[in-house]
Amino acid sequence: MHFLPYFWFLTLFSLCLAAVPSRTIAKRDKSSFVSSTSNGFSVNGSSLRYVGTNLYWLPTLDSNDDIWNMLANISAVGIKVVRLWAFNDVETIPDTGTWFQLVQNGTTTINDGPNGLQKLDTVVQMAEQHGLYVILSLTNNWNPVPNTTTAGNISTQVLASSVTPRNTLSNDFGGMDLYVRQFGLQNHDDFYTHEGILSAFQNYTKQIVTRYADSPAVFSWELANDARCNSTIPTSATCTTQTVTKWHAAMASFIATLDSNHIVSAGTSGYQCTDCPKLYPVTPTATPVTSPAPGKKRSKSPLTNAQVVRQRAEARRLNRAAAKRAGTLKEDGIRIRGRWVSTATRRQEISTGSSTDGSTGVDSQDILNIPNIGFGSFQVFPDQESYGPDDPNLDAVANKINSSLLWIQQSAQSAAAVGKPVVLTGFGLVTQDNLQSFVPFNMSYAPYTSSTAAMDVANSTSFANNTQQEQGYSSFLDMANSAGLAGVMQYQWGSTGISQSSSSIQLDTNTSPTPSTETGETPNDGYSIANNVAIQQILKTGAQAMAANS
Repeated sequence: MHFLPYFWFLTLFSLCLAAVPSRTIAKRDKSSFVSSTSNGFSVNGSSLRYVGTNLYWLPTLDSNDDIWNMLANISAVGIKVVRLWAFNDVETIPDTGTWFQLVQNGTTTINDGPNGLQKLDTVVQMAEQHGLYVILSLTNNWNPVPNTTTAGNISTQVLASSVTPRNTLSNDFGGMDLYVRQFGLQNHDDFYTHEGILSAFQNYTKQIVTRYADSPAVFSWELANDARCNSTIPTSATCTTQTVTKWHAAMASFIATLDSNHIVSAGTSGYQCTDCPKLYPVTPTATPVTSPAPGKKRSKSPLTNAQVVRQRAEARRLNRAAAKRAGTLKEDGIRIRGRWVSTATRRQEISTGSSTDGSTGVDSQDILNIPNIGFGSFQVFPDQESYGPDDPNLDAVANKINSSLLWIQQSAQSAAAVGKPVVLTGFGLVTQDNLQSFVPFNMSYAPYTSSTAAMDVANSTSFANNTQQEQGYSSFLDMANSAGLAGVMQYQWGSTGISQSSSSIQLDTNTSPTPSTETGETPNDGYSIANNVAIQQILKTGAQAMAANS
């Protein structure tokens, strides 16, 4: 149990900044289309703050009944927005299953059939009938190839034997690296600069955007999930934060010529580069605005390295004080005459780490300040990413949760400096019960299964148990609400009893596949909450709290 560290972190938050911005960037107030304002989102004349979830796989379900029931269950929890992949690229046409676009030898072919974009039509139509909005993501940074991806001493034979069915993993829908491979190129960042790839991607984007340009069910066009310089294939030495920012600017401008009804959003993980040169610099304001807490002020200044270091030091001080009172303090210096003295490793850190140093090739604040970007995004996956150094007075799970809370706080501040909303588009903690299903986003196999034995399963205590996951999710939602985020989205939804086909609900003119009595579970990459009533209740409570503060 680690209630105390979380309490201290939320206390620290009240002393820090996460401004509600003041500049309006929207075109409409009483439209049936969602609009973005300085205070968040609005639709039909009312403000909208929401809890959402991710279902990247939803259009791949064979049964329209399952799609319908899935959306009905989500709506019943109070979730308002679902995020899913509006792409499903293949290099060869599969014998079965859904696919949207063939990318092969530098050419592309779009599948408009019943196992193609008509499946996406069904999802968008059903979402609208349930009063839900959809964020449609247009491509993905990650697409590792199973037979060539290696990790440690794992052989390609083992990798091949552990390959999951197509479209099980979020990184198995094609994306940037598939374009790079099929256009005969070598570097991941060629996706952002190669004229042939840019033309092909814009062609696909045009097909999707114009298809749903008049649909009020579309919340936003998300340019890409987790775009960055690096991936599972090499990147060139010339890729910088400005490479990725320029691509976002070009694509946002392109979509603006096609659709004036919908917001364009970035789908980055939120990485910052506090010291990088900016293409879209923010002009800081020294005027504070009144926060929801009486008597408190929130600054709208951009995030700085010095502030990151101070926040981490203050969080560590509070954790040490709490541990000292509890009698669990772990000293990590040297003892001189009965007193503990800090060693060199305890001195104030200079580097802020990959989350804010630009090493991923992403400057989310610069991207957010692009004129045609309506809102920003960031993600919280502490089992895969590091958001700060560990505190020796906290266990592994508590460190993950606390660093994530600080990350939420910093992301809110960064967006406030720009004057646009920001959404936590995906958060998740892998539990020990889900560990054998866990596949990191840049891998194609589950490293904790007994068949691969890539990692020591005895170290599973570094992953959350069910109680810790519940505490973490509650803390994330509370911090998101307190920090003034416009939306927060759990990753990912799940369900059991999924059938292979059905024809009882049909929104298009095509018949469903032949009915089958087989059932199974929705895709699980380690984050599914299938049958997890406790987490669903936490999301419901979070949705009510967000709505109450709209």
